[in-house]
Amino acid sequence: MERSSARLGVDIGGTFTDVVLETEGQRFSTKVLTTYSAPEDAIVDGMHQVCAKANLHPSKIGQIIHGTTLATNALIERRGAKTAFITTKGFRDVIEMRTESRFEQYDLNLKLPDPLLPRNRRYVISERMDADGNVLIAPDLMEIEALVDELSEAGYESIAVGLLHAYANDTHERMVADVLARKMPEAMVSVSSEVSPQMREYERFNTTIANAYIKPLMKSYLGRLRDRLAAEGADCPVFLMHSGGGIMSLENAAEFPVRLVESGPAGGAIFAADIAARHGLDKVLSFDMGGTTAKICLIKNQTPKTARVFEVARTYRFKKGSGMPISIPVIDMVEIGAGGGSLAHVDAMNQIRVGPESAGSEPGPACYGRGGDKPAVTDADLILGKLDPNNFAGGSIPLLPDQSQKALETVIGTRLDMDAIEAAWGLAEVVDENMANAARVHAVENGEDLSEYTMIAFGGAAPLHAARLC
Repeated sequence: MERSSARLGVDIGGTFTDVVLETEGQRFSTKVLTTYSAPEDAIVDGMHQVCAKANLHPSKIGQIIHGTTLATNALIERRGAKTAFITTKGFRDVIEMRTESRFEQYDLNLKLPDPLLPRNRRYVISERMDADGNVLIAPDLMEIEALVDELSEAGYESIAVGLLHAYANDTHERMVADVLARKMPEAMVSVSSEVSPQMREYERFNTTIANAYIKPLMKSYLGRLRDRLAAEGADCPVFLMHSGGGIMSLENAAEFPVRLVESGPAGGAIFAADIAARHGLDKVLSFDMGGTTAKICLIKNQTPKTARVFEVARTYRFKKGSGMPISIPVIDMVEIGAGGGSLAHVDAMNQIRVGPESAGSEPGPACYGRGGDKPAVTDADLILGKLDPNNFAGGSIPLLPDQSQKALETVIGTRLDMDAIEAAWGLAEVVDENMANAARVHAVENGEDLSEYTMIAFGGAAPLHAARLC
């Protein structure tokens, strides 16, 4: 069957999965709630909806481009596979010692983020390369085979291999990978000289471990997605948005899922840069607020700022050094747990706090009527009159203001002696200040004065908060 020039764009967020079909210059879009246990269900559902609107059979789709936050969420929530790490003798604790810098100088109770793998899952072999790639100690094949037998018995699903100076010469890593392929054919292997071939072992090891940790989950998901789409008639090439803002093939994404860590947000920054170019704007702040997170990115001369390393899952608010460094080409942005589904509570000091916990799509904010009983940002926006309860998500999800009112009064109102409107205003004020603070910190770290910037706001919740944020 001849394929048309129809293209499908899919973005899986923490709350909604958005699907857009572009065909013959027209666009058809829909929003469906993200299905956590099998994210491909929401994609297939959304695809059928837009195809019906366009009166087009899925087999006519010529290309699918997909952005996702699944990789990031798996790292933040530590929902990865049983993973082992093989490294050079003497360097077993690199990922725990980190760079030895204290990101908060005077905090006596400073808690560093736990490494992705505990010490008993990190193994060593006797080998050594120098920085120019010359062999100082050649590895012993029998030692490697004995170690792989031990890993096989322990039942690891995924193995990360990171040896010293492997970016300069990958011979020893290849040797370990060959033994793994021979003796543990079922296990997935991630090798640092392929995942992140650059100097600085802490970042390189951490990136390789992160890749190995999420690889079984992502490979399984991408395989299911491809088969499911083909079964529904859309048997066309599928590309994924990577963290640097470009696209990669599904096969590549399954091998190097760590490159998808900023997949969803990167698409937003590219979109904002495109709008900046169309309007001739040289200094732009892109503000993307969805259901779970808010992403802020500086765009100068129509090009988003890029970086070589960025941090996932910061344990300390906006603090550089408090997260897991991932060393891949990436669009540099600050991401905080503030979205439409971010939940509010009152802390021990009687202050309203919002996020980072999110109601997501299951159960969602109270106003969705799906069993959520805590007030989310969307509930506050509804009570403040910023949302039309009958026309939310294109009319597909009716909102229930009385549920929002009840949640706001129960969780915030009773504690602070406020009515629902005052509680909603307080909640919105706190989340706006959190985001403004993040943007200020990001601008200062980059030596920029935001007063000359133009904001481009998009995503489910950003336009509702943009004016106050400015």
